[in-house]
Amino acid sequence: MDEKQKDTFSSKYLCRLLYDHRKSVLIILIAAALLAVVFSSPFFIKPLYKSTVILYPTSSNSISKALISTTFQSNKDILEFGESEQTEQMLQVLNSNRIQDKVIEKYHLMEHYGIKMTDRYPYTKLNKLYENRIKFRRTEYNAVKITVMDTDAEMAAQMANDIAELFDSTMNAMQKEVAVKAFKLVQTEYTSLCNEMAALEDSLNTLRKLGVFDYEAQVEMLSQQLAVELGKSNSQGVKNIQEHLDVLAQYGGAYYAISEKLDHDRLQLSLVKSKYEEAKVDATEDIPHKFVVTSAYKAEHKSYPIRWIIVTVTVAATFILLLLLLSVFERYGDFFRGKASGAKEKTQEQKQEPRQ
Repeated sequence: MDEKQKDTFSSKYLCRLLYDHRKSVLIILIAAALLAVVFSSPFFIKPLYKSTVILYPTSSNSISKALISTTFQSNKDILEFGESEQTEQMLQVLNSNRIQDKVIEKYHLMEHYGIKMTDRYPYTKLNKLYENRIKFRRTEYNAVKITVMDTDAEMAAQMANDIAELFDSTMNAMQKEVAVKAFKLVQTEYTSLCNEMAALEDSLNTLRKLGVFDYEAQVEMLSQQLAVELGKSNSQGVKNIQEHLDVLAQYGGAYYAISEKLDHDRLQLSLVKSKYEEAKVDATEDIPHKFVVTSAYKAEHKSYPIRWIIVTVTVAATFILLLLLLSVFERYGDFFRGKASGAKEKTQEQKQEPRQ
């Protein structure tokens, strides 16, 4: 290997190479910079404006269990920020097609992004653009950051704020699907228990009309009275008391069973009623599931493209490519020129042969 080849990529060699071709290099770099400026202009790349929303999830998703439940003991306060689990749930909901479909429909993103139904795979393109321009990520402080990039600064801010609001409505809708069914089940049980107790009360009222009020107390009292009447040899009194005792003997067991059943149902109704009230609140009331820390506002300047970065990267890449090409040409120039010269001579000989 000769001295020239050994010194090909040394700093001294590169500086000499640049100096020898300084005019050409300078012209090419200026041209690259100008082209980068031109092709990064709004005529070629539409500027995008960024808006962000930062929010925290709540620690509890059920207002009944957090506020009015007497059977469910929770150590979570509805006013506390959620932890990692709630943050992950929030990210999953924000990335769901429930929210995506509503945003696409409300803002007509198919038309806004310039996608036609006649295009090939229009929905794939739409979903890809949506994912590129609308992003959700977890911050280092366990919050969720919603970032929206769009060619319309006002629209970007509105979309970011609407997505935050859609999180609440989506969470409430998802929970209502379960809460309404649960409420109907508890309502059925509650209504059935109330009807059963009403029927038992009617039965007791019928027995009371027959003279059965308190089976045990009445039997004790009538037995004592019967002994007194027997001591007096009062046959009519004994007969009257015996008639009451016969009624008690006939209906007393039913009265006692119905009373016991009614006492049990009253206790059961108390528990079912508390569940009924909790389920009703969950099925009919909405609660916020987020704390908005920062709302989105209309951006005053674009966030993409960053032209100075494009120009810098273009000039740097052009400069490196030039160095590589110059060094290769400097090292193998004679070889390529000799090969080209030989090919030219061969072509001329082939043209001269027919003439001979």
